[in-house]
Amino acid sequence: MSAPAHPRPGTASILAVGSELLGTTRLDTNSLYLTGRLEALGIGVVRKACVGDGWNELLAEIPLALSRAPLLVVTGGLGPTDDDRTKEAVARVFDRPLVRDEAILRGLQERFRRRGIDMPKVNEKQADVIEGAVVLANPRGSAPGFLVTAGGGTVVLLPGVPTEMKGMWVETVEPLLVCGGATGAGLHRRTLKVAAMPESLVETLVKPVYAAYPDVPFTILAAPGEVQLQFAARGTPEEAFRVLDRIESDFHKALSGEIFGRDDDTLEGVVGDLLRLKSQSLALAESCTGGQLAGRVTDIPGSSDYFLGAAVTYANAAKADLVGVSAATLERHGAVSEETAREMALGARKRFGATVGLATTGIAGPGGGTPEKPVGTVHIALDAADGTRVHKRLLLLGDRALIRRWTTSTALGMLRKHLLGIPDGGRR
Repeated sequence: MSAPAHPRPGTASILAVGSELLGTTRLDTNSLYLTGRLEALGIGVVRKACVGDGWNELLAEIPLALSRAPLLVVTGGLGPTDDDRTKEAVARVFDRPLVRDEAILRGLQERFRRRGIDMPKVNEKQADVIEGAVVLANPRGSAPGFLVTAGGGTVVLLPGVPTEMKGMWVETVEPLLVCGGATGAGLHRRTLKVAAMPESLVETLVKPVYAAYPDVPFTILAAPGEVQLQFAARGTPEEAFRVLDRIESDFHKALSGEIFGRDDDTLEGVVGDLLRLKSQSLALAESCTGGQLAGRVTDIPGSSDYFLGAAVTYANAAKADLVGVSAATLERHGAVSEETAREMALGARKRFGATVGLATTGIAGPGGGTPEKPVGTVHIALDAADGTRVHKRLLLLGDRALIRRWTTSTALGMLRKHLLGIPDGGRR
């Protein structure tokens, strides 16, 4: 099918530039973010593409994208090296010269001076501006962006670094698009997150919510240890949020305390906020998860406010020496058992002086299972200073990575419910 002669108004294309995006080591996540922001402005995305740094590929893709939609957002290729050619390609397509901007050059030189180094000469090209373009300031990096309009089409050029791109989009691009009248009734999305529940069970519980809103698009997505419920509403932010809030309330009722957050929330972040809010502290003892639970907890900035420490007690001797699991328990019940998990949680809490101890022990595979304790057998225990004792036994399917991820999500989910006072199985 040939490209339309007149692109549909209120639509956009997204182009990610970088040969690394065509390989196996780097994903284009910028386009996901941009799609959500554009949809919220009422601008539908009709085309996405990734191209390498080659000159011919850029010169072919830019006109094609503009033939499909009047707005093209390009990320990447604004750096100082020879293979950063995005700005030059757009200038060629629009038949505009590049002009050295001395103010930008001085700003670049000052940026390097503050770092205590002389600016390499190659960075000078980042001060070249497409004639007639609006320069978009980049306070987080060295590459400015641009907004270029010609012949009924608009191209926005942004750096490929996600933190730089996101900041520039919110602070400079969106206001320009709104003022320019490029926006309409937006599509506003929301995602709710559930930890350590099977997708099929979540689906069964929320079906009545689907039925109550037949015109709303719903999607359920499963990831290791997490299920996401996605839905959307169209209109102004105020109109759409009223609908989304009502649907979210219905989902909470249907799932009765299982939803831990929305949109960009993470389980470890939510748990960390609760620990801080309730002035609680956490210690861990890990066996089958090998430090992954501590890794998730400490991924959150400021986790030192509530996280005291962890013991990775892989061997039986470590379980005994580091967190005080008794030799009798290990001999009678084994390392993978409710009794060992409970003693690990208690020992971690006492060793670090925390208000809550959390422990994991299990068989992540692929070997090590027995008929009595097959691969995927996991025990998780929580021990709190207020006398709360919680234990869960899991029989998990999947490979080693999946079992370990599911275990950490279940453990964090147990901790969240404890902090909120939500009943969880295995208390005593």
